[in-house]
Formats: sequence, structure tokens, C-alpha cells
Amino acid sequence: MQQTSQRRFFRKKYCRFCAEKIDFIDYKNVKMLRSFMTERGKILSRKMTGTCSRHQRQLTKAIKRARAIALLPYIEI
Repeated sequence: MQQTSQRRFFRKKYCRFCAEKIDFIDYKNVKMLRSFMTERGKILSRKMTGTCSRHQRQLTKAIKRARAIALLPYIEI
């Protein structure tokens, strides 16, 4: 049996913050931060979101700050 090789088209993920030229990720912008979290409250990885490493570090720090002052939950049950 011969397997057919299927070619899939994958769109290259891009950093949303670099594209919009955002220098600082604000921890008070809860609506934007929620889009980088799962429904259970976990932070999505770079691999899934496509953010660059610099902005992923800023994003993680912003989410953790928002959690510390109760703008975002640590977990959702």
C-alpha cells in the first residue's frame, strides 16, 4: 500500500503585538489578556498564539500581575 502525501497549507503565525507596534502590554487591559488564556485560566504558549519571545515574556508578566490584584482568576472552576 502506498500512502499519499498530503500537503497542508499552514499560515505563518505572527506576533500581534509586533504587528500593532505595541511596546508595553498593560495588565489592566483584561479583555486583551483573556484572549491569551484558556477557559480554565492557563496561559497559552507561544506555539499556539504566535507571539514573539519578547512579547510572550511581557504578556506572562502582565497576566500574573492582573491575577495578583484580582483582575483575572488564577483558575476557573
